[in-house]
Amino acid sequence: MEGSFGSDFQNSGRGKLDPSVIVEQVKVPIAVASAQELLHWMTDKCFWKCVGKPGGSLGNSEQKCTPTFMGRSMDAWNTVSRAYNLWLQRERANMQRGPSRSPSHQPPCP
Repeated sequence: MEGSFGSDFQNSGRGKLDPSVIVEQVKVPIAVASAQELLHWMTDKCFWKCVGKPGGSLGNSEQKCTPTFMGRSMDAWNTVSRAYNLWLQRERANMQRGPSRSPSHQPPCP
């Protein structure tokens, strides 16, 4: 069926889907969803942390709190993301080595 989810993935020529093509095709939507989640989380948390009394404008302390909180949130997100990506790389390497290596099954907590 043309236009269906499965038709977007290219075959390797033997009737099987090419995993590398699938990985490349899902990277962008995953990155977009991750960025949207981060933005939503930061907006929600920043508002409740920095804005004491919602009004027509932000006060001086609210104006200072907002970028500080967002910067710290981005730093934390990046730290967790790097740790998770390293964990994924190790797990992939362990899987390629075969069953003699047991995966850790849990990402590390930074």
